[in-house]
Amino acid sequence: MTDSLQQRLFEQLNEIVLIDPHTHINPHAPASSSLADILGYHYYTELAHSAGIPREKIEDPTLSPKEKVSVLVEAMSHLDNTVQLSWLFEAARELFEVDIDRLDASNWEALFDAAQAKMNQPDWEDQVLAKSRLEAVFLTNDFDDPLEGFDTSRYVPCLRTDELVFHLAKPAVRQRLAESSGIDVGSIDDITAAISQRFQYFVSRGARACAISLPPWFSPRAVDDAEAHSAWLEVAAVGESAGTEARATLGYWVFWQLAKRCSDFKLPFDLMIGVNRSVYPGGVFQGQDLYDSRVSLIQYQELFNAFADVTFPISVLASVTNQELVSYSWIFPNVVCHGHWWYSNTPSIIQRDLQARLEAVPRNKILGYYSDMYKLEFALPKFAMYKRILAKVLAEQFVITRGWSEARAVEFGVQILRGNVESIFFRN
Repeated sequence: MTDSLQQRLFEQLNEIVLIDPHTHINPHAPASSSLADILGYHYYTELAHSAGIPREKIEDPTLSPKEKVSVLVEAMSHLDNTVQLSWLFEAARELFEVDIDRLDASNWEALFDAAQAKMNQPDWEDQVLAKSRLEAVFLTNDFDDPLEGFDTSRYVPCLRTDELVFHLAKPAVRQRLAESSGIDVGSIDDITAAISQRFQYFVSRGARACAISLPPWFSPRAVDDAEAHSAWLEVAAVGESAGTEARATLGYWVFWQLAKRCSDFKLPFDLMIGVNRSVYPGGVFQGQDLYDSRVSLIQYQELFNAFADVTFPISVLASVTNQELVSYSWIFPNVVCHGHWWYSNTPSIIQRDLQARLEAVPRNKILGYYSDMYKLEFALPKFAMYKRILAKVLAEQFVITRGWSEARAVEFGVQILRGNVESIFFRN
């Protein structure tokens, strides 16, 4: 009974047209141009490296797309147990019409050619979006992105602010801020004005969120202008040679200015918490960062209390932090559970974390899933994985255990998948 119930719920959830609230899509080249774009996704390159393929071989800049795939295929026999490879197989079946459950020397060229034939079609981007039932996807835009040359109703801008908080000591970052805002950055007042201009610009072009990725040690606090001015003088004078305390103080002050602008412009502030950069410097590109269990959301209590009118969709890098996120979303009206990020994006972890959220967090504060994709072809298999898990939790915990009707369970699933994205990001 459970299997058939779960399948019925999945089929109904799978009909929903979605908005993906966090991706790394390039709106000027959103779909893949070859299978190398898909297998070049960091999930595959880091797994291939972990399985024994040298980084230098994986990242050889002289390789053609077909040669790059041939290199990565060498590791695929070691990866057929992973959920990441199951995404590739589902994409192959649903998008490229190639039914496979393994990838090796006997079949990779056939898949490469079949994918290339599809990708060469002039409307491939539209086909992928339609088959994936995607109406729109959020972007990750640098603060100086001109946001031109694409449909912002399909590709929704999001102001990414990591560089402003962590790299303002770099003269090049300050120069980019000055050039993009039209404001010479010579004082903290100038920085405030430049940040405000960037928010105004982004909002005028359809931005629906501000976002930042944060390391485990980050503990945001209010910094008064005198302390910020002192830190700025040191940073402005010697740049990246400024002391750790001065750079951290300036970063906290900038972060607080961002939260103030989110309040002013009524933008949610997406916080992705807990990534420790370059833990494994010998890894492949984007395969060097890991989570750190020493992070705690108590580090953000001052922020959550100070900005009660700002919604904070929170992503945590590891399942060990999920119970804390559930508890904070339970208590703080402005804290929202957001997706299953990175190392938490595997079925067993999603199921455990999702069940905890669904049974303890107000239903209007759960943003179910985002793909975090770099190319559109990943939306279909990654969302399908999540929808199957959501159907399983709804079937077992709500229909069978609580006696909900199937219609009520589907209604809940629709809210988790689509309704809350609209109410949190598109309420203005």
